[in-house]
Amino acid sequence: MKKNVGFTYTLPLTIWLTIFFAVPIMIIFVGSFLKKSTYGGFEAQFSLDAYISLLNPGVRKVILKTLFIAIVSTIITILMAIPTAYYIARSKYKNMFLLLIIIPFWTNFLIRVFAWMTILGNNGLINNMLLSIGFISKPLQLLNNQWAVILLMIYTYLPFAILPLYTTIEKFDFGLLEAARDLGATKFQAFYKILIPGIIPGITTAVLFTFIPVFGNFAIPDIVGGKDSVMIGNLINSQLKVVKNYPFASSLSVTLTLVTTIAVFMFMQITKLKRDRIHDKNKVVEDSKRFMKMSKV
Repeated sequence: MKKNVGFTYTLPLTIWLTIFFAVPIMIIFVGSFLKKSTYGGFEAQFSLDAYISLLNPGVRKVILKTLFIAIVSTIITILMAIPTAYYIARSKYKNMFLLLIIIPFWTNFLIRVFAWMTILGNNGLINNMLLSIGFISKPLQLLNNQWAVILLMIYTYLPFAILPLYTTIEKFDFGLLEAARDLGATKFQAFYKILIPGIIPGITTAVLFTFIPVFGNFAIPDIVGGKDSVMIGNLINSQLKVVKNYPFASSLSVTLTLVTTIAVFMFMQITKLKRDRIHDKNKVVEDSKRFMKMSKV
């Protein structure tokens, strides 16, 4: 009876995941092994042409560029999110700060990106300010390069990293930091050796919430990026809308999924090893304390 009730509760979710997740992935996977139709789309004929095209030096360059932008954006985002989330969690104005973090979501994504274009453009706020004080003689090229893409990626996904980190840090026992300071640890040592290991679940979630959407993003590179900022998402978009090469776009999507899955799996394994190591150290400390108490008795 209990099994039937559990099956009934999970059936809607199972149907949803099957129709909107498993089936589309299977269609993309199968389509990547088909031949391109003359007028676009798929032709029901087995072919490895789409995967052979991945060996093209230009495609390899795009994949490596995508990895570089995704990794750099994720690292900088996490490095900014941790102290920000820590400050919010310790502040008495946390509700106000959380509201400020959420407010950008009330504005359309494209509007926010175009707002940055008015800041970074040749006639934008930064260039006009530097020109007016005589710091530069001609406008700086702040747009149409990979660093503009990385900046916009960080700006876009920073809230997604701050929120899970804040949730984890808020539950952290800050008395441990004070104890570490009392035992002679510096602020940095207490932060790095006590706080960071204690919020690994939040860091893991923040990394996943940042890396995965950045790796598949195509809107930001398309708007503020240049020729050296083309990412896999842009390549997939052009193959679907312009070239109409659906098998090649499918093979790129499969590659995108595999690379993301492997990267996420490796990161989760690393964090699991660190978590286990920290658990073993804590166990040794507890056993030592227990042994000392028994010896005193």
